[in-house]
Amino acid sequence: MDEENATLLTEFLLTGLTYQSEWKISLFLAFLIIYLITIMGNLGLIAVIWKDSHLHIPMYLFLGSLAFADAWLSSSVTPKMLTSFFTKSMTISLSECKIQFFSFGISATTECFLLATMAYDRYVAICKPLLYPVIMTNGLCIRLLVLSFIGGFLHALIHEGILFRLTFCNSNIIYHFYCDIIPLLKISCTDTSINFLMLFILSGSIQVFTILTVLVSYAFVLFTILKKKLVKGIRKAFSTCGAHLFSVCLYYGPLLFMYVDPASPQADDQDMVESLFYTVIIPFLNPIIYSLRNKQVIDSLTKTLKGNV
Repeated sequence: MDEENATLLTEFLLTGLTYQSEWKISLFLAFLIIYLITIMGNLGLIAVIWKDSHLHIPMYLFLGSLAFADAWLSSSVTPKMLTSFFTKSMTISLSECKIQFFSFGISATTECFLLATMAYDRYVAICKPLLYPVIMTNGLCIRLLVLSFIGGFLHALIHEGILFRLTFCNSNIIYHFYCDIIPLLKISCTDTSINFLMLFILSGSIQVFTILTVLVSYAFVLFTILKKKLVKGIRKAFSTCGAHLFSVCLYYGPLLFMYVDPASPQADDQDMVESLFYTVIIPFLNPIIYSLRNKQVIDSLTKTLKGNV
């Protein structure tokens, strides 16, 4: 097929999730409830942090930004997925597909940087408590947040840019429930070696950098709290860091399986399960994890609810 005909293929078919037909309504309701709780939970967490002046400190500024990224990430994927339960063919244009991937790419990458930033914040708070106000100034916090979002934007922009060099002529079926980059590369009739190379270099570098930041930060935290040998201090440190560390493990697990070797042949169903976990389930769990493990957030939420009654 010549180049002119190859560029005519501009509409795709998302296969969506694989499930038994009798599960359709149950799955739709389950994911709809999860999405609504995700949005209300994350936006509610942002509102609580915004309203309570006692929470206007770096730790909660980062947590509010993470909640925003989670709401954005879920909204990039879930609404389109929900429509697939009641449409025989979930079509999406090439431009819509690129927009969805771009939105997903920004939010997912930003979340990686935010998790690393939060780990560094906990390292300074526990390992250098006397210097914490000097190091984690409002200016530094704003710069870290801005850099996190800029990093997410640039990473998504680079992949979005090199997607424009691709043509699609062999198949218009995307074996996924949203437009992710790997399923798109698999059906392209253009040589995708550059795309896979950039994906491996950029995504791999970001994951390695952010994971190392988290691991090194918490290694110092663990060394510090064990060195002090104070039971109360150890409990407080683990209570403060436990929720974040648990969230990091949940988020990076599926990502490592998905992108550690993107060119390798993987089962499409397995890819979708892993993607479902970090695009739908984790944004749903994060506000619950951080709220239930954080006394200040619970107290602030209780005061807010009592004030509105």
